[in-house]
Amino acid sequence: MKELLRAQGAGLHPTICGECGKGFSPSSDLVRHRTTHTGERPFTCSACGKGFSQNSNLGTHQRIHTGEKPFGCQDCGNQNSNLGTHQRIHTGEKPFSCQDCGKRFGESSALVQHRRMHSGERPYRCGECGKSFSVSSNLRRHHRTHGRERPHLCPECGDTFWNPGQLRRHRREHRV
Repeated sequence: MKELLRAQGAGLHPTICGECGKGFSPSSDLVRHRTTHTGERPFTCSACGKGFSQNSNLGTHQRIHTGEKPFGCQDCGNQNSNLGTHQRIHTGEKPFSCQDCGKRFGESSALVQHRRMHSGERPYRCGECGKSFSVSSNLRRHHRTHGRERPHLCPECGDTFWNPGQLRRHRREHRV
C-alpha cells in the first residue's frame, strides 16, 4: 500500500489488480501481472512447446536448448544461463512457497513439480503401456523397461541393467 501511495503522491495514476489488490504503474505492468492469475502462457518455445507468461522468460528458457551460458557467477565462477536463479544456491533464498504445505523452493519449476504430489497430477504418460509419471525424467527412465537400452554395465561379468538399483543388487551377488 505504501508503494501505491508513493506512486499517487508522485502524480502517477496506478492501476490496481482486481484479483490481488497489487498496484502497478504503468498499466502495462498490470497487463503482464494478470497472467499470474489467469495462467495464460502466450509465449511458446519452438523447440519443445513449453509455454511462458513473459517473452523474457521464454528467452531465458531457450538457453537450455542452445547451451548458451552468458553469465559468470562472482561467488563460484560458474557460467550460467540464469544468474538470478543460480545465486539462490549461495544465498539460500527460497521465494517460491507451496500453498498446501508451506514448503519453500528456490526455483518455480521445483514448486510446480512438488505441487503434483498434492494434486496427484501425472502429466507424463508412457505411450506404450499407459503408466503415468509426475516427473518427465521418471518417464524417460521408465521407457528403458520397454526397450533394449540397458546402460548400466556390471564391470565384473559384463551383464547390463536398465537402472542403477538393479546393477547394485546384482553386484552384491558377486560378493557372496
